[in-house]
Amino acid sequence: MSFLRKTGGHWGLQVAAVVVLAVSGLPAWSHHSHGNYLTTEYKHLQGTVREFHWMNPHTWIYLDVRGDDGQTTLWVLEGASPAELLRDGWARDDVNVGDTISVRCHQLRDRSNGCLLGFLTPEGGVEKEWD
Repeated sequence: MSFLRKTGGHWGLQVAAVVVLAVSGLPAWSHHSHGNYLTTEYKHLQGTVREFHWMNPHTWIYLDVRGDDGQTTLWVLEGASPAELLRDGWARDDVNVGDTISVRCHQLRDRSNGCLLGFLTPEGGVEKEWD
């Protein structure tokens, strides 16, 4: 409160409001870091879509990938927001549960079965950017 008195009433309130707005935006800005992914290399996957979530702030695809040993492994793929994908020419129904898709993605740093989607080729389609 002494800060507000020293800065002169309304001027002090304006400064305080700017500070509050700037600080409140920091968590959202930091949320979009891709530091947990190996962004210098791509992992290539092909599989069947088990689940697809077209939601904010990111889309999610759960992909069943069959290995050379015949075993199926679930991969979790993080994608761009629906608004970004719409701007890039994607539609909600371009990917559906049961579709076979191919992706190029950045795997998690710990090499677990998670990726940041970079490019996606829908069933019978052409590869396009997904991030």
